[in-house]
Amino acid sequence: MNRKGVSYDVGRVMGFNWRPHFDPKMVCRELEIIKNDLHCNAVRICGLDINRLTLAAEAALQQGLEVWLSPEMWDRSPEKTLKYITKVAAEADKLRQRYAERLVFIVGSELTLFMRGIVEGKDFAARIKNPNLISHLKAGDHNKPLNQFLSKANDSVRNVFHGKLTYASLVWEAVDWNLFDFVGIDHYRISRIEDKYVEMLKPSFTHDKPVLITEFGYGTCMGGLGSEGFLSSTGLGGGIIDIRSQFLHQLPLLGRFVRPRTKGNPVRDEEWQARKLTENLTVLDDAGVDGAFVFQFISQITPYSDDPRYDLDMASSSLVKYYDNGEHGKTYPDMPWEPKDSFRAVADYYSKH
Repeated sequence: MNRKGVSYDVGRVMGFNWRPHFDPKMVCRELEIIKNDLHCNAVRICGLDINRLTLAAEAALQQGLEVWLSPEMWDRSPEKTLKYITKVAAEADKLRQRYAERLVFIVGSELTLFMRGIVEGKDFAARIKNPNLISHLKAGDHNKPLNQFLSKANDSVRNVFHGKLTYASLVWEAVDWNLFDFVGIDHYRISRIEDKYVEMLKPSFTHDKPVLITEFGYGTCMGGLGSEGFLSSTGLGGGIIDIRSQFLHQLPLLGRFVRPRTKGNPVRDEEWQARKLTENLTVLDDAGVDGAFVFQFISQITPYSDDPRYDLDMASSSLVKYYDNGEHGKTYPDMPWEPKDSFRAVADYYSKH
């Protein structure tokens, strides 16, 4: 693979900010580790706040990383989403000019589900619970409005950003890739499609453009992310977190009295996560993709605990386990996290390929 990457969240927002603690010095240090120790040459920077996005992007560019900037405004109308994307793109072009074209702009991510107006539902939760969703997707009803939006986004962004563009699609979104410079796909190798994971990618190679897997990953418990996909990786619906306790914990005042907890009896398994990531990277390399972005480096909303009842990190696909109790790691004493087995596995793979 030409591009060996990881996804880096500076504050996606759905219900609450997924990176509540944003310290510029910590961000710069993490991006330094991503470059030098994880052996990445590219990073996908995701989030909502424009200042956070541009600060992290410049820090990554200063490290010599190629930046795939992924502004994400969820659950808004196409009009508001387009206005936001264009505003970020104009700021991104200032960085592109200063850093020798090492910045790619992602105009959206999985918009069929994350933006209002393509499928029915006022928000993401309502859309994925809609009983008619599957039938509409099978019929391809989403593709026309999606491509209409992407065409507008392509025109609007290219007016203010003069670098390369892509879109982070779902594998069942029939995107008009003539609009873009790269084919980008968020594609998880979940258990029910393992045997046809590569087969599902084959149509993506027919556009005579580099193909990148813009998001994939595995959770940190036995079988984690083996059947759920994105929601498992974030801890927002993977089946092992009590979502109500996690949401209440984010509320002012009340949150201090609620500790998010797991449910069921999940078993922490860092070795499984590491092995599956190495396996996935090998499969993608053999398939001929131009690059891949492991989801994700850190997740502050799914902190680690020695007590399995509160170890939300088991639901996370992050490569480091985050401490929210003031503890610092042993490998990096200046950081409030410790690398997992998956960090070392990805670093080893990237350093050798």
